Amino acid sequence: MDRKHNKSLVPYAKELRKNMTKEERHLWYDFLKDYPVRFSRQKVLGKYIVDFYSASAKIIIELDGSQHFEEAGQKYDKNRDEYLKEYGLNIIRIPNNEINENFDGVCEYLDKEIKQSLHR
Repeated sequence: MDRKHNKSLVPYAKELRKNMTKEERHLWYDFLKDYPVRFSRQKVLGKYIVDFYSASAKIIIELDGSQHFEEAGQKYDKNRDEYLKEYGLNIIRIPNNEINENFDGVCEYLDKEIKQSLHR
């Protein structure tokens, strides 16, 4: 297992924070930024950068665009998720269209999942 922090990815993570997708910005500024449990955005974990990460809840939230539903994207995500689960993390994947069409429902779902994770 690689170290949890990979310094070589930090510049790229900073760039991703500056250029978040509209769905990432919406979830960050309208829910996670002021959520009572601390989240980081575009966090380096081993050889990957995750969209949102809470160390205390041991949760990763990934927002998935259309490329994640193609065969190559699904294979990549499966390998990535298996790697990240070795750290004992729970990965939650939310399709971008859910952020756009059902934001309140997504927030309720995430709130429930985060609270459950904190009580494990």
